[in-house]
Amino acid sequence: MDPGRQAPTRRQLLNAIGLMGGTAAVYQLMTTFGHAAETRFPGPPDLSGSRKGQSVIVLGAGLAGMLAAYELDKAGYRVRILEFQDRAGGRNWSLRGGDRYTELGGPTQNVAFAKGNYFNPGPWRIPHHHRTLLYYCKKFGVALEPFIQFNHNAYVHSTDAFGGAPQRFRALAADFEGNVAELLGKAIDQKALDTRLTPEDLDLLREALRGWGMLDRDMRYVKGDRSSSHRGFLLPPGGGVNGTPKPSDLFAFDEVLKSRVWANMAFFMNDEFQTTMFQPVGGMDMIGKGFARQVGRLITYNAKVTRLMQGAGGVTVTYADAKSGKVGTAEADFCVCTIPLTVLSQIETNLSEKKQAAIQAVPYSPGVKVALEMRRRFWEEDYAIYGGHSFTNQEIGLVSYPNDRLLSDGPAVLLGAFANGPGGLHLGGMTPDERIEAALEQGSVFHPDSYRKEFLSGASVSWSRVPWAMGCCARWNEDTRREHYQSLVSLEDRVVLAGEHASYVGCWMEGSLLSAIDAITRLHKRAQEA
Repeated sequence: MDPGRQAPTRRQLLNAIGLMGGTAAVYQLMTTFGHAAETRFPGPPDLSGSRKGQSVIVLGAGLAGMLAAYELDKAGYRVRILEFQDRAGGRNWSLRGGDRYTELGGPTQNVAFAKGNYFNPGPWRIPHHHRTLLYYCKKFGVALEPFIQFNHNAYVHSTDAFGGAPQRFRALAADFEGNVAELLGKAIDQKALDTRLTPEDLDLLREALRGWGMLDRDMRYVKGDRSSSHRGFLLPPGGGVNGTPKPSDLFAFDEVLKSRVWANMAFFMNDEFQTTMFQPVGGMDMIGKGFARQVGRLITYNAKVTRLMQGAGGVTVTYADAKSGKVGTAEADFCVCTIPLTVLSQIETNLSEKKQAAIQAVPYSPGVKVALEMRRRFWEEDYAIYGGHSFTNQEIGLVSYPNDRLLSDGPAVLLGAFANGPGGLHLGGMTPDERIEAALEQGSVFHPDSYRKEFLSGASVSWSRVPWAMGCCARWNEDTRREHYQSLVSLEDRVVLAGEHASYVGCWMEGSLLSAIDAITRLHKRAQEA
């Protein structure tokens, strides 16, 4: 080592490994360095000292609204919730056999799933570090079970690689890691890396690459027992005299690169998608039902808010009964508004120009989900896939396999599409039947012998056509956050907004709950000062 040169900084090392090993390697080091953080949960809010008789009206009985109402009610405030739908939970929603759903400008879908089967159009998994949601699920008696996020035995498909044939994730990931490890090992030997790494660091890096990439003694990634122990054997180890395994052939590295498997590897290292993950037993709406058990007595259902006005004396909300059309008003000292921005932007208010500009500034994603009920669990019985996702570069995005009642008999529902971006826009413009057909056609690439043959029924939700949300979730960018975020979340006189759109944990239930705690904590302080 050149004694005149300094050792690399952590940032330089992260950048170098990121270029060579991808997001997964960077995140592993970030965790070691203590840079990767969990979401914040300060614990239940302290709303002690509330003044007797003060009132709050909450707009929306999603999770943010119900948590706000629960904590405010517990603290002694008089609380009322106005909810547009005839149920609580908002985007925390499940469709089951016998349900009917009509989207904007579309036909009514009559869900025909077998008893016990369900489809989660909105949230469908809970990261292990979303402590706020986990805390209240436990407190409200919502049973959870593991959600299998990462499945090595699922597939990755790209129309640009392997002639369009899907490959098992484990084999692609192993070959990507092995080849990258070999290339990086050669770079060490050729002194192509930053020479500020000490000789001891280089020796440790060689050792790490040999173990991570399953390289042989000569630092080569080759066909053999070591590589097959990651990517899978051609003939797995057996018992007795014929138990000797046979190693599998390696993929050509150029095809591995064309598959873009690194994007799927990085997906599983995203902070929000790391194991362990959870789901409610029996469907995602069990969370909404658990919250509603605490505050159901406070909810007025079928209340479509049309006007929100605040003044020196309080807040007045005008609403119409969604069934009868009868108009009513509700008054309170303060208001917590959790209505999605796409809908709130169409409601008459006297909020400040800055807050109205913020409400108008945030677009919502056009997510589309398609559920397919199959006659049997052929992905388990024929392909040994238990939970997890198979990824494709087609519009459907992925196929996700159910995590409940594994190894059981009878019909089961898999997620046949989770489309966003251009795919979400295109599928969203289709009829429900057309979306199901697209999901069957594109998903058949993974299971050509079973997909159509085992199909029973389907259902789909295009979030841009959901009447009470008009979009999946808020999509901030750096510019809009810089210009509008603080204006959106500020407590303005007597009104404060809450929901996933009012957080940095956007598109997650955790963000909704964290924003609700923050909003009512500030509102409580204002109420004490009033």
